[in-house]
Amino acid sequence: MGGEATEVSAPAFGVDGSGGFRMVHIGNREGNAQYKYKHNKVSTAKYNIATFLPKFLFEQFSKYANLFFLFTGCIQQLNGVSPTSRWTTIVPLAVVLAATAVKELAEDMKRHRSDSDMNKSAARVLVGTAFEERAWRDVAVGDIVRVENKEAIPADIVILSSSEPEGICYIETSNLDGETNLKVKQGLPETAQLLTPSDVGDLRGHLKTELPNDSLYTFEGTLVSEGGRIGFKEFSLDPTQVLLRGAILRNTDWIYAVVVFTGHDTKLMRNATAAPIKRTNVEKTTNRQIIFLFIILLLLAVLSALGSQVLTSRNRDQLAYLLLPEGEGAKTFVKNILTFIILYNNLIPISLIVTMEVVKFQQAQLINADLDMYDEDSDTPALARTSSLVEELGQIEYIFSDKTGTLTCNIMEFRQCSIGGVMYSDIVEAGKRARVVNGEVVGQYDFTQLKEHMQENERNTLLFEFFQLLATCHTVIPEHQNDAANSIEYQASSPDEGALVKGASLIDFVFHTRKPRSITVNVMGVDKEYEVLNINEFNSTRKRMSAVLRCPDGSIKLYCKGADTVILERLDESATAFVQITLKHLEEYATEGLRTLCIAMRDISEDEYKKWNAMHAKASTTLTNRQQELDRVAELIERDLVLLGATAIEDKLQDGVPQTIYTLAQAGIKIWVLTGDRQETAINIGYSCKLIQEDFSLIICNETTHWETKEFLQKKLDAIREGHGSNIDLESLALIIDGRSLDFALEKDIEMLFLELATLCKAVVCCRVSPLQKALVVKLVKRRRKAILLAIGDGANDVSMIQAAHVGVGISGQEGLQAARSADFAIAQFRYLRKLLLVHGAWSYHRLSKMILFSFYKNITLYITQFWYAFFNVFSGQTVYESWSITFYTVFFTVMPPFAIGVFDQFLNARSLDRYPEMYKMGQKRIFFNVKSFWGWAINAFYHSLILFFLGTTIMLNDMEHDGIGGGQWVYGVIIYTAVLITVLMKAALITNMWTKWTVIAIPGSLVLWLIFLPIYSVIAPKFGTSTEYDGILPHIYANAKFWLSVILLPVLCMTRDYGYKFLKRMYFTKAYHIVQEIQKFNIPDYRPRMERFKKAVHKARLLQRLRRTRGYAFSQNEGGQEKVIRAYDTTMQKPSGY
Repeated sequence: MGGEATEVSAPAFGVDGSGGFRMVHIGNREGNAQYKYKHNKVSTAKYNIATFLPKFLFEQFSKYANLFFLFTGCIQQLNGVSPTSRWTTIVPLAVVLAATAVKELAEDMKRHRSDSDMNKSAARVLVGTAFEERAWRDVAVGDIVRVENKEAIPADIVILSSSEPEGICYIETSNLDGETNLKVKQGLPETAQLLTPSDVGDLRGHLKTELPNDSLYTFEGTLVSEGGRIGFKEFSLDPTQVLLRGAILRNTDWIYAVVVFTGHDTKLMRNATAAPIKRTNVEKTTNRQIIFLFIILLLLAVLSALGSQVLTSRNRDQLAYLLLPEGEGAKTFVKNILTFIILYNNLIPISLIVTMEVVKFQQAQLINADLDMYDEDSDTPALARTSSLVEELGQIEYIFSDKTGTLTCNIMEFRQCSIGGVMYSDIVEAGKRARVVNGEVVGQYDFTQLKEHMQENERNTLLFEFFQLLATCHTVIPEHQNDAANSIEYQASSPDEGALVKGASLIDFVFHTRKPRSITVNVMGVDKEYEVLNINEFNSTRKRMSAVLRCPDGSIKLYCKGADTVILERLDESATAFVQITLKHLEEYATEGLRTLCIAMRDISEDEYKKWNAMHAKASTTLTNRQQELDRVAELIERDLVLLGATAIEDKLQDGVPQTIYTLAQAGIKIWVLTGDRQETAINIGYSCKLIQEDFSLIICNETTHWETKEFLQKKLDAIREGHGSNIDLESLALIIDGRSLDFALEKDIEMLFLELATLCKAVVCCRVSPLQKALVVKLVKRRRKAILLAIGDGANDVSMIQAAHVGVGISGQEGLQAARSADFAIAQFRYLRKLLLVHGAWSYHRLSKMILFSFYKNITLYITQFWYAFFNVFSGQTVYESWSITFYTVFFTVMPPFAIGVFDQFLNARSLDRYPEMYKMGQKRIFFNVKSFWGWAINAFYHSLILFFLGTTIMLNDMEHDGIGGGQWVYGVIIYTAVLITVLMKAALITNMWTKWTVIAIPGSLVLWLIFLPIYSVIAPKFGTSTEYDGILPHIYANAKFWLSVILLPVLCMTRDYGYKFLKRMYFTKAYHIVQEIQKFNIPDYRPRMERFKKAVHKARLLQRLRRTRGYAFSQNEGGQEKVIRAYDTTMQKPSGY
């Protein structure tokens, strides 16, 4: 031991990475300070003070439009280059960036506030011989902490002692791995006796542990005691002693523990990834088109510069008055290019980015304010934590979902049972009430009638044995609550077992006391003590558990419960009276999505028990293959059973989950469930929530090596390829894969096999997966498939997956708010995902697509007229429009229509989008926004600019008024400008599907604004010297007949083609949504409800076929170690207070 003490004093070993392990001095902050371990403050925010500016600027200037305008703004500052004011680009750009920065800061502040709330959570840290309350952020490595019942674990800790016998404690890890089972953790026997602050404060020594890593299920370390109450000893540590940050202490009054990993060194945070910068598909497509537009702009600038060069050299003699310099052709050429870039720069609309941001923000507010997604029970509205990704909601192709807390409620309830061929239920519908037909009972009795049947002699024995089994055959610990009713809370490592024991208590079989060798049950008002002789524990191979009990009358009984397949094959051949009727009941339970177990028993003679117990004792002490030996011995006694009946437990799904999954599947979305739960449980939930249909063929991959996994996947993939087009229906395949096989499947040489097989399947369920594996699966699909992915979860174990997907949705569920805080959107229930995607997603994608296309259209229409004008001014770079009018075109006169379209337009109403989920596929196929549609709008804008400029010029050729004075260039410019404005506003009106008061204000209102602005500006601006171009032009405009002819005729001519195209498209090239629009407009009734009865009949028939092929079960419990735990408990003894 002295050698260990010397090792402690060497600082080099305590530094992570230098010695291969971490040194932690127990209760000695000064000793640990030298190693500079990370603090316990965590951050999930996107920015901090140091990173905001570089990250924000990088993100903004990765948008090519911003980069282009920065370049334009810079060259505008050069003397003699810009034909417009030097501030017309740089000022709007600064405003755009400032507005975006404010939005980003506001959104990130929400994350900072959430982090701050968590970091401020209270923890109890030992200081001297008393515990002081400190914030989580102030907890340090080596601190001794006290955690109390139902509190979250503040850091990764090693348990020393607890309020329970032998240092046992229970934790819920659903926040980490998705499992609802309570896990049993246990301190070392030597430290379990440290039950007071002074005892634990007397602990001297250090821990040597592994370095921080992301493995949730492994831990290696050593506790070295250097005196104190324990003396000089060394003990090995394993995962049994470790409690991870994010877990919650359950059914344990308190624990004492030593902190080993803090903050971002904890295993939970190691499984998390930094908040990524997410960019939408629409943004990326827009960026690419901006590059092409810039190339066109550059081409136009070069052509204009060449035109200027050629015409200037040819006509130099006639242009002497311009004092053109000699011998500076190249310099002038470059300068002209820059001039024309500035002149044409608004081909790319500078207002687009800020318009997109504002529109997205408003769309996010519509999500936040939607009462259909408000959860009244928890007082939780939907929350768009970022507005940057709203349009992605309308293009989702894959959903990756957690199971526990996302699809289910984490609540198990004992709903029904079958006893002796008679069905009982907690609630019986009127049409299902029990009645006697031809001497047989048909239907169900309720639990009140069950209690009455207990008093009837002919049924008493069977019912008594059934509920006696439920109340005694388990590993549950009763916890008496200090409330008025003196209620009992059951500590169960299996939620199923807890539900069964609670169910028995409803029928007056109340289990209330456990001692190391016995349990006490209040049977209909009378306490009875049962001696627990042996427990044959549950495991995934046995699929059952049994208890050997000595009953109060001295008889020995074996009680057994488990999957129907394993119970039925162990029945006594002479005792099969109601097996068939029980199987029929099991099928009915399974069709309702209930978790089923068979219940059986047998009487055991004293001699048989003595012989069997000797074999059991020998097996329990063997050093080789102990578990296999115990299983073999259990087989010897679990035979010749008598069937008592079956139980049905509801793993309560969240409201509307099956309908939501079914509707999302109709919308063309594939759903993958990634859960830390057991395979049987996940498959059962898959059926009950309609992710897996009854006629699906299951491909189950549970391989244990790399090559076995590769061979299995290859074999299945080959079989599907060979059978494609024959008897294999790709719509009826589901892949089930466990965490170990998934580890191999994600390796480089197998990942494509796995992905191809998985994407061919209609549903995928990954079981027993770690948070990191969830993220890796999402990243694989994201990397290899051109599809938009959404991840949804409610626990800290889902954060990595949520951040890896294009869109992350967090559920504010029972597992806490960690996922909701890290997600892009937060909702209270899974069912709200239906409206979030099918309605808000579809609207956002359609609105934003139309808004972007219209924004480019309106700018191209105006600014290409500048290019046509260059042919008439010897490519001198002269602008046809006054410079501030150009800026105001984007900022004022055409800014409202994109907002109105982007915020209020509806191509279909909410009811139609929900009623016809197939409409969602248009977003997946990028129907509204793609390269083809973008260039269709761009070409249309070129066409309109041709008509507007050349026909307008033709009308204005002989612009002599009655007094012989011509209007001049600026009158001509205003007339073309007004015609362009009316044309783009008419285009906005043509593409608007739904008119609101805001649309009226935006479209006709914009024209009214220009007509009011022009006379005011033309009078005031010259007086202030802002613009002299409009001085005195007013009489030459409104009194000019050609002005009115141009602004009426030109827009009508432009819109004639557009209206005709829209008519042809709707009448002869009809899309699905056009038909739904007609249905919506004329309120045509839907024929589909008539099909529902037929579909339900087919659904039930297929379900029964599936059940007869393979009846499933679900029994979720930790494997092994349960008997040791119950033998340690005596609930009649007072628990230590810890003080």
